[in-house]
Amino acid sequence: MKISAIIPVYNEKSTIKEIIRRVQATNLIDEILIVDDGSTDGTRDILEEYDHHHQVRVILHEKNQGKGAAVRTGIHNITGDLIIIQDADLEYDPREYTNLLKPLQEGIADVVYGSRFLGGARRPILFWNMVANKILTLVTNILYNNILTDMETGYKVFRRDVVKDLTLRAQRFDFEPEFTAKILKRKVRIFEVPIAFNPRDYSEGKKIKMKDAFEAMWALIKYRFVD
Repeated sequence: MKISAIIPVYNEKSTIKEIIRRVQATNLIDEILIVDDGSTDGTRDILEEYDHHHQVRVILHEKNQGKGAAVRTGIHNITGDLIIIQDADLEYDPREYTNLLKPLQEGIADVVYGSRFLGGARRPILFWNMVANKILTLVTNILYNNILTDMETGYKVFRRDVVKDLTLRAQRFDFEPEFTAKILKRKVRIFEVPIAFNPRDYSEGKKIKMKDAFEAMWALIKYRFVD
């Protein structure tokens, strides 16, 4: 099966080359699709170097719309049978791909979540972000009768045919709850695996804010009752 990675990017000039190198170093990915979401810091100048690379494709949004919009653009343009969402900020390590892909390749799952709360190594910072993640995951489990440990994880891996007719509307970080809500309502087989996690703090460029937690909560409630 062809494996593709979607990398949504916004103002990541300090990390974009390294994350591409790390993804390529896995020797598992057939296609890397980078969606630049209106970067203004010089990221686009770097991406010009990959314009004619056989493995890398770049799509440019004319203006910043949000991570959800970038991921949706990636999903609409990807060609692989299996899709990995890979953030560009180095918080998630592509060396986890082997474990993330295994349940899909063995046919025991349609979607795999890399959980930061199943015992993998992690950098212990940002307590309140962790609390928000735990609360959102708990609400997810209550509303959708499940036992996920990390709904908000950025590592989501899935079969392309699972999402081909899935209507996604998220523009920002509400992509995670919308995607989760809609696949849980479809009773799609989800598998969680532990991953290592190296979060950055706000001084290092972390973008998600507390207001995004409230948007995520509203998305979980809204999509419980509407499509």
